[in-house]
Amino acid sequence: MKISVTLRNMGIQSTPEMMKSCAECAEQLGFESIWITDHIAIPPDDSEGSGGRYTDPLTTLAWIAGFTTTLNLGVGVLILPYRPALPTAKQIATIQELSNDRLLLGAGVGWMEPEFRALGIDRRQRGKITDNTLAFFKDYFDNEVVTEHGQPLIVNPRPPMPETYIGGSAPHALQRALKFGHGWMPMARNVDKLAEGIKQFSQMAEAAGTLRGPVTVMTGLPLDESGKAREMITAFSALEIERLVCSIQYNTEDDYRQALTKLASIVSRDQGVI
Repeated sequence: MKISVTLRNMGIQSTPEMMKSCAECAEQLGFESIWITDHIAIPPDDSEGSGGRYTDPLTTLAWIAGFTTTLNLGVGVLILPYRPALPTAKQIATIQELSNDRLLLGAGVGWMEPEFRALGIDRRQRGKITDNTLAFFKDYFDNEVVTEHGQPLIVNPRPPMPETYIGGSAPHALQRALKFGHGWMPMARNVDKLAEGIKQFSQMAEAAGTLRGPVTVMTGLPLDESGKAREMITAFSALEIERLVCSIQYNTEDDYRQALTKLASIVSRDQGVI
């Protein structure tokens, strides 16, 4: 099981200086990947904790790719209904190629009504839009020529499609992951409940005559209680998930480094978990 961490691309922690320092810290300490989040814009009454400031996830990951070499770069999750399929596929392909295939793509349907309203998108159509976008992504990365709105187009660059994980809860996220051959990316702190979801994922895959994709889990760990954190990591690992993304709470670069150093001391390199 790989151990990964979040990076705040929001609020006072999202300055270029702090994000660069924190991303470099994650790479220096040997973490497999960092993950950032996606919001287009936050209404004033829902801006606590961020001040309404979010950097664009794809632009931010492209920037981070320029000063890192081994760190994989994840977005958990990119809200697909917010974005047109063709330009988004081009952005994803460009980051993937220029980063030497280090992009990890979490994809989701979204939930915040004000964002859909501001973009003029019917929130009730978000599932359909997401499916159409995922279908287009598959076409884009599988074929040199694709057709959009009746127009054939050469798509280049066209590197390997990034590892893709469908965010959200069972059963809808599982159905979407199976339909498009991707993995699942739930948020979970309850190991037993997660185990039920993974079992359901496997059963649905078996019923469909296919194999389920890998599972990447976003969670929080009590780093101030190393014994409890180690216990949780062991329990997650027993579920044979691919990656555990640990949410890191911090205000300063020192906070971040201390948290990552503590996490690195909890997990064992010789077991291949970091």
